[in-house]
Amino acid sequence: MQFLLPYLPLAVLIVVVAFVVLVVRGAVKLMWQVAEPNEALIISGFTRGSAGTTDGMDFKIVTGKGAFVIPGLQTVRTLSLTLNETELQVNCVTSQGIQVVVQGVVIFKIGDSTPFIANAARRFLGQQPKMESQVYNVFEGHLRSIIGSMTMEEIIRERDKLASQVRSASGVEMEKLGLVVDSLQIKDLEDPTGYIQNLAKPHIAQVQMEARIAEATRNREASEKEAEAASMIADAQSISAIKQSAAQANAETARANAAQAGPLADATARQKVVVQETEVAKLEADREEQKLQTTVRKPADAKAYAQRTEAEAQKAADISAAEARARKTELEAQANATAAAATAGATRVTGEAEAAATKARGEAAASSIKAKALAEADGIKARAEALGANQEAVISQQLAENMPAIVAAAAEPFAHVGQMTVLNGGEGINKMVGGVLSQVGSYLPALTSALRDGKAKGGAAGAGKAAPQEPPHA
Repeated sequence: MQFLLPYLPLAVLIVVVAFVVLVVRGAVKLMWQVAEPNEALIISGFTRGSAGTTDGMDFKIVTGKGAFVIPGLQTVRTLSLTLNETELQVNCVTSQGIQVVVQGVVIFKIGDSTPFIANAARRFLGQQPKMESQVYNVFEGHLRSIIGSMTMEEIIRERDKLASQVRSASGVEMEKLGLVVDSLQIKDLEDPTGYIQNLAKPHIAQVQMEARIAEATRNREASEKEAEAASMIADAQSISAIKQSAAQANAETARANAAQAGPLADATARQKVVVQETEVAKLEADREEQKLQTTVRKPADAKAYAQRTEAEAQKAADISAAEARARKTELEAQANATAAAATAGATRVTGEAEAAATKARGEAAASSIKAKALAEADGIKARAEALGANQEAVISQQLAENMPAIVAAAAEPFAHVGQMTVLNGGEGINKMVGGVLSQVGSYLPALTSALRDGKAKGGAAGAGKAAPQEPPHA
């Protein structure tokens, strides 16, 4: 403890200094007042000649900074500088004598300059709520005065002008109160007499008419657009239906072709078979024709040719014999005529000789004609005998020779058909070809009968023609 004794005075001094500092700090804090940004400090008391006072003021105004206030000698109070507003609802009469209720709002505050703050402090310090009623009274009077000099149309069209005039008229009074107007707005005009409503009716009617016209125009345009859209939709649907129909038709055609593929193949195969059978029938007809040629016609022609040759040979022999006899008779007559010339009866003998020669020549000519007729009669008789013996074979041969023409005549109606559809495939083709062949078969009996009658008539005519005629005798 003894070593601390020399430091005791220093410690006491430090304690005393700290106490004094604390006391001074507390006192300074108690006396130093700072103004907020939206308020003003009004310091009254011992302030004469101090900073912040102006000529004629017995108080001090402090804004935006601090100041010492000596307790007991000075008093400090605050004055708010914030905005305030007052609702206006004033009954006015226009220059036209029309009653109108004006509704508006005034936004005001205490001015920021020292004179405004001083005026407001003298009038409203401690009584700031009274500012709203004072401002209302000021603006009510000026608003009635200005509206009384304006018409209802001017008030409606020139609200800004009305607000500006009211602010200008109240500016001096507001300055005396230490107040400034930040904004004056006319919110609404009430018209108890209905003047504004009646004034607006023509315009409302015009606007309604234009609105109806515009609506009708828009409806018409919308209807036209809808009609165009419906037409385009109908066209698109029509095109789609056409395409679908075409696709369906193609599909049906493909299905029909597929369904007919088998019958068509059968018909094609059957057609080939019919063609081959037709070729075979033609070959058989040719064979029958060759057979008829070999077995019937050629032997008959050979026999007729032999008979005709024999008849011609016999005719030639008879003609030669007749000519020889006639020559002999003529020579004998000439000889007799020559011999009789020597006699007295030469004339009679000569006449008889000439008569005998003439008779001989006539007999020779008659014999020649008779031989030729006999030869032709024999040939016709041979053909008639051949026809009588093999009539059916000859008719069959002629039918075979003319069979292509008969089949072509039976199929003639099909030559004028441009397009023919055969149903039931190969069975339909078989029925069609069988019909043609059955028609040809129905023709054959009539043709055979006609050929048989023709042959009979031809034979009879040939037999009559072949009958020999006796030549006249000279």
